[in-house]
Amino acid sequence: MGYAVARAALERGHDVVLISGPVAIAPPEGARVVPVTTAEEMHQAVERHLAWCDALVMCAAVADWRPVRRRAFKIKKQGAPPVLRLTRTVDILSAVAPRKGDRIFVGFAAETGGRHLEREAIRKRREKHLDLVVANDVTAPGAGFEVETNQVLMVSEEGIERLPLMSKDEVGQRIIRWIEGVAGRR
Repeated sequence: MGYAVARAALERGHDVVLISGPVAIAPPEGARVVPVTTAEEMHQAVERHLAWCDALVMCAAVADWRPVRRRAFKIKKQGAPPVLRLTRTVDILSAVAPRKGDRIFVGFAAETGGRHLEREAIRKRREKHLDLVVANDVTAPGAGFEVETNQVLMVSEEGIERLPLMSKDEVGQRIIRWIEGVAGRR
C-alpha cells in the first residue's frame, strides 16, 4: 500500500522519500528510497526526514513488539523451550506527533476481523493527532497484504468515507487527492 501511495504522489508531481522495510516489489521510479529492516531503523529514518516533508503517510504495519534480546545464531533444541521476552517498539507516529506543526499526518489502521474497524480508526486518529486514518481489515478477501486490491475506510475530521474494493493504486490516488485537498485549504 505504501508503494501505491508513493506512486500516486509521484504521478501528481510530488517529491517522495519512501522509507521501506524489506519487500518483494520494486520501488516506484523517482522515489528516494531509504531501506530499513527494524522498527527502530524506521523510527530513526522518519525522525531524520520529518523536517523535509509537508505530508507524512505512515502505511507500514510496524511490529508492536520486539524480542528483548537478539541472538546472532540459531537457538538449538536443548532442554526446556526458551522463554521469549518481548518489549514494545516505539510508536513512531506518537513519537513524532509533537513536531507535527502544519504538516499533514496520515496513519493506517490494519485490523483483523473487522469488528471494531471504525471505532479503532476513530480512536487512532484522535489519540495520535492524525488528519486522516486509512483503516482496513487485513483478513477480508481482497484486502490486506500480498494482494493488489484493498477496501478501506478513510476517517477524517470531516467524517468517514467507505471505499469499495479497488486496486491499491486507486486507493493511493484517493489518499493523495485527499492530502492535496487539505493542503489547498490550509
